[in-house]
Amino acid sequence: MEILFGLLYKLINLYSWALIIYILLSWFPNARESSFGQILSRICEPYLEPFRRFVPPLGMIDISPIVAIFVLKLATAGLAQVYGWLV
Repeated sequence: MEILFGLLYKLINLYSWALIIYILLSWFPNARESSFGQILSRICEPYLEPFRRFVPPLGMIDISPIVAIFVLKLATAGLAQVYGWLV
């Protein structure tokens, strides 16, 4: 069971980094249209879509990815607490 929790913990952290990289791609022109950007889009957009529906943008700034990453961090903290790890 420890291996399963450890793998899930690492996958959630890896996905958080993928989201951060995907968000940073928006700062560079045409970066999301590259093959790497399209791969990240297929991975990240299905998770970000529900947050974009419920979290309105603040002017020109979309804060839904911040909320999405916060939810992932809560999941890792809950997973760590359930298993008894220290985060």
